[in-house]
Amino acid sequence: MNDEEIDIVFKAIAHPERRHILASLHKRSGQSLFEICASSLAEAGQPLSRQTISQHLDMLERAGLIEVTWMGRTKTHSANLSPLREAVKAALGAYLEEK
Repeated sequence: MNDEEIDIVFKAIAHPERRHILASLHKRSGQSLFEICASSLAEAGQPLSRQTISQHLDMLERAGLIEVTWMGRTKTHSANLSPLREAVKAALGAYLEEK
């Protein structure tokens, strides 16, 4: 994993709403945009527009942290944490090893 890929992953998880979305998808994969919007409102208590959540999903997708599949006409999202693990290992691995 190169420095640019590491930066994209860490930038993607820098925003609290993106971390919330990623945690929600990790708990229950295969959510549609509507389901993600509903869980954001239910858990955070603050409504976010579909456009805002779509922008967050786009950033997570560019970082490789979510995978998108189509089920008929519905776009579903699932968490993919392997890029996060790789980025942490590449960027911080030397500091996390015990001596």
